Amino acid sequence: MLYTRSSQLFAEAEKVIPGGVNSPVRAFKAVGGTPIFVKSAKGAYLYDEDGNRLIDYINSWGPMILGHAYEPVVQAVIEKAKLGTSFGMPTELETQIAALAVSMVPNIDKIRFVNSGTEACMSAVRLARGFTKKDKIIKFAGCYHGHSDSFLIQAGSGAITFGSPNSPGVTAGTAKDTLLAKYNDLENVAALIEANKNEIAAIIVEPVAGNMGCIPPNKGFLEGLRQLCTDNGILFIFDEVMTGFRLAAGGVQELFNINADIVCFGKVIGGGLPVGAFAAREEIMNYLAPLGPVYQAGTLSGNPLAMAAGLAMLQALDRDRAIFQRLEEKTAYLAAGMEKVLKANNVIFTINRIGSMVSVHFDAAPVVDFQSAAKGDNETFKKFFHGLLQEGIYIAPSAYETWFITDALSYEDLDFTIQAVDKVSKTF
Repeated sequence: MLYTRSSQLFAEAEKVIPGGVNSPVRAFKAVGGTPIFVKSAKGAYLYDEDGNRLIDYINSWGPMILGHAYEPVVQAVIEKAKLGTSFGMPTELETQIAALAVSMVPNIDKIRFVNSGTEACMSAVRLARGFTKKDKIIKFAGCYHGHSDSFLIQAGSGAITFGSPNSPGVTAGTAKDTLLAKYNDLENVAALIEANKNEIAAIIVEPVAGNMGCIPPNKGFLEGLRQLCTDNGILFIFDEVMTGFRLAAGGVQELFNINADIVCFGKVIGGGLPVGAFAAREEIMNYLAPLGPVYQAGTLSGNPLAMAAGLAMLQALDRDRAIFQRLEEKTAYLAAGMEKVLKANNVIFTINRIGSMVSVHFDAAPVVDFQSAAKGDNETFKKFFHGLLQEGIYIAPSAYETWFITDALSYEDLDFTIQAVDKVSKTF
């Protein structure tokens, strides 16, 4: 495939945008080469500026669960835009989507909309700190909760450690209140809690990790975290920005029958527009201004275009609960097909899968946390990425991202993908 126009556009973008992109992963730094510039998308396909058609497995990093340019969402946005694009005042739409979300998700009474998943997680942690009157949080290595200062923390040398800033601009004062734990390791979490008795406000976790590839929780891990939180007066925060309304209508809480104290949403809840939200039971949410002392605000929160798109998306998912089974079946079919051809071509690999999330890791060992994800062969991944791209398939340009399956994918698309994986893996 030729990417002449994309290369020209990237050169122009680099002059006026840092790195030529508005989010770093788009820059292809992890895989080499030049980013693809998209002109349009429909259903399961992207169409780039050079006229190439690509089968899309990132789906805007998750929200296009029903495919690109899904007609009810598009029409809802068009009709709402005719009436005005932003008011900075309440609209009926906000209440309608809030009521629907609360009805679909277990264990929440109230929800507040924001503009991104980053904002949702940041606000959830502030609320947890205000509600518990404690300062520290526990997060997990490899779990990404947006670029708020509290979350850009890396591990120290010991199992029980204060974090150290992972980005210039994050202060040591912020870092000291963020404790880093190992995903799928309850003993590690228990030790952190014991070493910081009565100081921890919240544990925040991706209940199914999607930012070190797809990594499901080990059996008993989420249940164990829930018990540790209950026993120690800690609020349990599920970051369901990726998994909410994707793995089940009620997200991971429904899927595993585990209650979180605060849940963060994004991606799907906006129907493809910039939306996030956080939700909890009434006593916690009423701690927010204007009812309570914890301040959180946003001029564009509840934007009518975003609310219209989100409401159309959630209504579609609520009407057609069978979609989650269809997505599970398609993802299982794709994973089984890739496993078969990779084995036949003597490739060393591990495939992780849950619901409509799947990832391929080029290492034989189980991938259960950030450390094991980091052992994958990145050189093989680069060949895999560019090989699939030449075959007309777009996956995330990073070995540390999950693939997202959309209902718009046909079994012909899946077969084409499996055949492409077969062809590419023969070249390793």
